[in-house]
Amino acid sequence: MNVSSLSQVNKGDLQARVLVAGRLIALAGVFLPLFLIGILKFTQIEIDALKPLISGTPWLAWLYVVFGFAGTSYLLGVVEIATAVLFVLAAWSPRAAIAAGALGALTFATTVSTLLALPIWEDASGGFPFLNFLGSFLIKDVALLGISLVVLSEGLLRSGAGTS
Repeated sequence: MNVSSLSQVNKGDLQARVLVAGRLIALAGVFLPLFLIGILKFTQIEIDALKPLISGTPWLAWLYVVFGFAGTSYLLGVVEIATAVLFVLAAWSPRAAIAAGALGALTFATTVSTLLALPIWEDASGGFPFLNFLGSFLIKDVALLGISLVVLSEGLLRSGAGTS
């Protein structure tokens, strides 16, 4: 998602224009939830909302022991906001793209992993494949994980680190 390559697009080339728009929307689609949910992590409502999610995921529950409820939420908020800013900078900097992609992939792989531990199926509708509210909230992170990996890959290619 290199800004310099985006500016070289032939204005009459519909395919290239759609690709540019798609890339910008994909970046916005990663930035907005990271930033908006990241700032929410500094509120009591979000601290409380995270308790069953983190406590119910054995590989994340240790965070509460180490950082406490508020500290864990604040840590997640800082990481999410920093990652969101790096996604914006990724358009100009291969290093920012690598950092954003790696942090985004780690963040979204972690949230996607909670799908394995938390109750995500709507029992009233018959269970699988019907997602409940929590499942509906978390499932979008599969796409965000994919976008993060694309940004990481493009950053590696732009830096020359992705070539052999």
